[in-house]
Amino acid sequence: MTWIGLFVNIGLSVLKFIVGWLGHSQAVIADAFHSLSDLLTDLAVLFGLRFWSAPPDDNHPYGHQRIETIVTTIIGLLLFAAGLGIGYNAIATVRDVHVQAPGHIAMMGALLSLAFKEVLYRWTVSVGRRIRSSAVVANAWHHRSDALSSVPALIAVGVAVLYPKLAFIDHIGALIVSLFIVRVAWGIVFPALSDLTDRAASDKDRDRIRTIALGIEGVQSVHSLRSRRAGSGLYMDLHVLVDGMMTVKKGHDVSEGVKQAILDKSPDVLDVVVHLEPADDG
Repeated sequence: MTWIGLFVNIGLSVLKFIVGWLGHSQAVIADAFHSLSDLLTDLAVLFGLRFWSAPPDDNHPYGHQRIETIVTTIIGLLLFAAGLGIGYNAIATVRDVHVQAPGHIAMMGALLSLAFKEVLYRWTVSVGRRIRSSAVVANAWHHRSDALSSVPALIAVGVAVLYPKLAFIDHIGALIVSLFIVRVAWGIVFPALSDLTDRAASDKDRDRIRTIALGIEGVQSVHSLRSRRAGSGLYMDLHVLVDGMMTVKKGHDVSEGVKQAILDKSPDVLDVVVHLEPADDG
């Protein structure tokens, strides 16, 4: 799926550069740079996938899922940089004299980009959510931002074509494109950075885990439930209170039952550590 996105981005980048240059449209050329940044994120996903999907080893006993979060952060930062660069160029050149107003051909690139990237977004985000990959979902939103950025580019070129004296609208369209890009980039980078600081599971997820543990026979109470994110998954540990007179064998069975139930019913949980404690008679 990412390979297909890569080739689509190559084609759209080349097409929009050509029609933007021939049609004298800064907004469409800015949109071409956005597609080029999509190409970089496709490469980041393809490069990182082989690393974050590798099994645990002696140096990384918890696996390599953090690499997925790092790749997600890189995607967001690349997108953020692209947005700032496009916005700066739009503002810096807004007073430039237009020798020729944008032409009809520039509209073709924006129209094709809008259609192709919206389809690519819907497909990529469905796959990313199904396999619970934050990097793939981030890449999908990169496709969506490219599709959305084609809308103001299309409007700006259309206005400039109909009213050549308003050719500066093309710069405003490029600026709006940059704001779209920066907003999406922030939505990608902030959660990724939170995950790198060991962000816990949501209250809803913790309540679900607690309910699952309490449903195991022999568990009287659950407390000290902790969690941290690693890529698209979660590592968890919790304390369960059981009958203090329970045999070691029985206690082990209860803890294994709690662990297996959580892993079976919460596919995003990668591993669980269960600590047994005797229940206080009082």
